[in-house]
Amino acid sequence: MDYKKLIETAVDQKQETILSASDRIFDYAELGFHEFKSAKLLEEILTQEGFQVEAGIDGMPTAFKAWYGSGHPVIGFLAEYDALPELSQKGGCTKRIPTEGENPDGHGCGHNLLGAGTLAAALAVKEYLKESGKAGTVILFGCPSEEKGNSKTLMARDGVFDGVDVAFTWHPSTENCVVTRSTLANVSAFFRFKGVTSHAAASPEMGRSALDAAELMSVGVNYLREHIISDARIHYAYRDVGGIAPNVVQGHSCVHYFVRAPKLWQVKEIYKRVVDVAEGAAKMTGTEMSCELYAGLSDFMPNHVVSGVLQEALEAVGAPAYDEEDFKLARAFFYDGVSPEELEAKKAAIKKKFGPALAETFYEKPLDTHIAPLAWKGEIQSGSSDVGDASYVMPTAWLSTATATLGTAGHTWQMAAHGNTGIAHKAMLTAGKVLALAAVRFYEEPELAEAAKKELAEETGGVYECPIPKEIGPRLED
Repeated sequence: MDYKKLIETAVDQKQETILSASDRIFDYAELGFHEFKSAKLLEEILTQEGFQVEAGIDGMPTAFKAWYGSGHPVIGFLAEYDALPELSQKGGCTKRIPTEGENPDGHGCGHNLLGAGTLAAALAVKEYLKESGKAGTVILFGCPSEEKGNSKTLMARDGVFDGVDVAFTWHPSTENCVVTRSTLANVSAFFRFKGVTSHAAASPEMGRSALDAAELMSVGVNYLREHIISDARIHYAYRDVGGIAPNVVQGHSCVHYFVRAPKLWQVKEIYKRVVDVAEGAAKMTGTEMSCELYAGLSDFMPNHVVSGVLQEALEAVGAPAYDEEDFKLARAFFYDGVSPEELEAKKAAIKKKFGPALAETFYEKPLDTHIAPLAWKGEIQSGSSDVGDASYVMPTAWLSTATATLGTAGHTWQMAAHGNTGIAHKAMLTAGKVLALAAVRFYEEPELAEAAKKELAEETGGVYECPIPKEIGPRLED
């Protein structure tokens, strides 16, 4: 049986359904834990396609689990479909023009494509299982609120992924590659200070300023930054400054901190020192400090075995086949409305990535039509993702395909503007085919799954320590 042809045909036959789902989710543009229409749409399609669907899993109304088949290997695909705030954008438009309507939010990270692309993979694998008669199960996990809610972290902690042999995910990008870089682990916490109000002029000695405490904490953490590893990051934002009246000593304040580092144990070490700084600030000001751990996630550990299989599938399927209309639109995104400095920066990045010989070609056709080789350099991405926690409990690989013009940054209106274009559609369908073809290898050669699980066990020692305590559930209303 020609499994590559079977997979490609299966995706092509369902193309209308897949593209419609992606574009409808693009239009819904729902924020994390509020993706009610997006999740329902995917659940309805999967039900119609013969999957068993369990909605509202793990205490999250917009999380779901949809499965087809029985027995092992069990292959999981991780779907996301949440949008970002204030990034509403008309698709295919190279100027900043929000979509019509009242919704200010948009898919600035391409999760409409991510969800529909994993749907494509699951539907294609279902057809393979039907045609081949092989034992095995395919599961599509609907994972809400990746941007702010860490749903996969909670699902990993609560055993939702138990029994899965191998997992795949992908992400819209500007390049075609299998991701071998890890991500940063992090924790997120609120530090609240309680002071004593008083008249700032008449009786300042009676007051104890909670705002002073928050500011002193910021000073202390700024000094701390010099004495942590260079790959770590500490971010903060004031959530409560105690009021707007300068003649009142502020009796309450709150500051929100993120701590990131390559490994969770490093995050925990730095976080403890941040807490110490906060306690010191409270003592200095005579205030009371309380700390609430809000969320957290682990670093992504790409599995070598699964990533190798995924790379072979990517090379077999090939890069997205863009047409001249796609290149025309890409040129518009690359050149229109860009300052000379920005254009030079983009060209310099292309030259550095692809070399001078290819750079001129990409200046004319700024879409990645190449497949990056699989390279294990031990690099670390600057961001974080809850895919990390999934990778601690099941061997996981991560694909990227070029859904956007070279030089397009994530979490921007420009990325959102690509989200329902021919460029994005072709790259998404390519991703679905690649993911499905990689999954087929594990049904055909179950020993690969055993090798992947052995690698994971050696990497973790069989231990997964979730950064979110059991008593903390999903932040559904935040």
